Amino acid sequence: MSSHSDDSGDEDDETASPADKSELHSTIKSLSLKLDDLSTCNDLIAKHGAALQRSLSELDSLKIPYESSEKLKAVNERATLFRITSNAMINACKDFLELAETHSRKWQRALQYEQEQRIHLEETIEQLAKQHNSLERAFRSAPGRATNPTKSFSEGDLLTPKGEDSEEDEDTEYFDAMEDSTSFITVITEAKEDRKAEGGTTGSVDWTSSDNVLDGASLVPKGPPKVKRRVRIPDKPNYSLNLWSIMKNCIGRELSKIPMPVNFNEPLSMLQRLTEDLEYHHLLDKAVHCTSSVEQMCLVAAFSVSSYSTTVHRIAKPFNPMLGETFELDRLDDMGLRSLCEQVSHHPPSAAHYVFSKHGWSLWQEITISSKFRGKYLSIMPLGAIHLEFQASGNHYVWRKSTSTVHNIIVGKLWIDQTGDIEIVNHKTKDRCQLKFLPYSYFSKEVARKVTGVVSDSQGKAHYVLSGSWDEQMECAKIMQSSPSSPGSDGKQKTVYQTLPAKLLWKKYPLPENAENMYYFSELALTLNEHEEGVAPTDSRLRPDQRLMEKGHWDEANTEKQRLEEKQRVSRRRRLEACSRGCGTEEEKEADVYVPLWFEKRLDPLTGETACMYKGGYWEAKERQDWHMCPNIF
Repeated sequence: MSSHSDDSGDEDDETASPADKSELHSTIKSLSLKLDDLSTCNDLIAKHGAALQRSLSELDSLKIPYESSEKLKAVNERATLFRITSNAMINACKDFLELAETHSRKWQRALQYEQEQRIHLEETIEQLAKQHNSLERAFRSAPGRATNPTKSFSEGDLLTPKGEDSEEDEDTEYFDAMEDSTSFITVITEAKEDRKAEGGTTGSVDWTSSDNVLDGASLVPKGPPKVKRRVRIPDKPNYSLNLWSIMKNCIGRELSKIPMPVNFNEPLSMLQRLTEDLEYHHLLDKAVHCTSSVEQMCLVAAFSVSSYSTTVHRIAKPFNPMLGETFELDRLDDMGLRSLCEQVSHHPPSAAHYVFSKHGWSLWQEITISSKFRGKYLSIMPLGAIHLEFQASGNHYVWRKSTSTVHNIIVGKLWIDQTGDIEIVNHKTKDRCQLKFLPYSYFSKEVARKVTGVVSDSQGKAHYVLSGSWDEQMECAKIMQSSPSSPGSDGKQKTVYQTLPAKLLWKKYPLPENAENMYYFSELALTLNEHEEGVAPTDSRLRPDQRLMEKGHWDEANTEKQRLEEKQRVSRRRRLEACSRGCGTEEEKEADVYVPLWFEKRLDPLTGETACMYKGGYWEAKERQDWHMCPNIF
């Protein structure tokens, strides 16, 4: 039965495969050998049993007391019973082997039939789901159905209030189609049309000139770079490794504490992955010019979604940074920004990030990665707030990342899903944007990786509807009127938003040629580990195991990775031994002893949390090329 696993359903042969036949013949041969061993043992038992009985008979002929004679008789009877039982066992084994040989073909046919029935059932369910989708779309687009000039635009799930990310059920593989949650409906109205729904609100009836900053046509800033960057890295070697053999003993453990070979990594560190969030920085450059805070919120929301677009094919794990490791992105000339990341804690792994843009905005965050291996899937939960401030307007936005889930850890093709709610708050104006990342469902009629959202002002009035997918694009539609719909069959009421035609906010750049052999890196990701002069000696570009892996020398990279990890453990032990405090856990002691180089702990007045914020000095040190304060971590 083990040869008929869940992923062997692609075979359509009516007879067993040659491998199955060979395995069956090998099993029967093993049984025959074991039967021969049993027969040999039976012969020995018979031989020694006969000798035992002769000895007992001789003892019986001796003149011994009556009581001893009775005991010898009982022993003789038991020896006889033992020989009869052993003969019966051998005969039963012979019968079992004959039955196994007789019925083996019948068992094979039964297993093959069950396998074919399962495949047929899966195909039938898939066809039914496709037919259901087609019928529903055909019904919606039927010409006799519309009785007014508006037409259906899209449906999205209404967001629940922001709360703590709940852990998924450990047995969950697919999700419900969200029928039970309330939803809003948007319909497109004709431009210049002035309609007012009963009990609704009205506004301008067309996109105004101030909305031009949201026009997607202007969001194509790519031009020739001033500095020529590399456009490819060495192709990924074809190394095979069984993930389950390593992960099966790590269920429920923190991912950062599991020793993993580089075979599961990509040649970038977590600091570089964090910097990748800036790939669509032009959205924030555009947002600087918005005169309306709710319009600016649309671009900020699109920027927050765009950071997930690089993850759709990126199933490999980035390198865990060493404590004190840094990564700089000095792109004032072509991107108009400078970015600095530093690993400020090792257990739990935590990275601080600060970005300054010459276009008039700055972004900072401290992200702690909490990850758990659940057996069927891997949950990655980034903890910590992201801050974005525009200098001219003083608008200060705060949001948190959603949960990422890597599915099919044990068997099948790995795939990533983003789930949960993101609430973006402008702490100056109290405007809010609620984004919902819809979990993937095999039976859902929604497009995969769908994101929906609503932008509302401090009074709770909705101004824009956002829709799209986190791996492709985001659009925004200006709300003209809103009204409650009549209760549905489930008794729940939905909000109907009448909107102008949607405008494109963000669209993902196409991947470079041959990306599938280069870890599915984007154009920006390909340049992040490119060697640069003048960076700090703690920069991720100088990490030897990561560089060896990028060049394809994975065996040497694994050896180097072990050396670096042992060096880090020795440094940690020295810090703990130097700590004179006798209370608290090791993590608390380490937090007291280790002081980040370029960031410092401060109380965030908006979130009430303590977070690492940039204290300055890095770029001045780079200009002087004075790195004497940097630790030797590589």
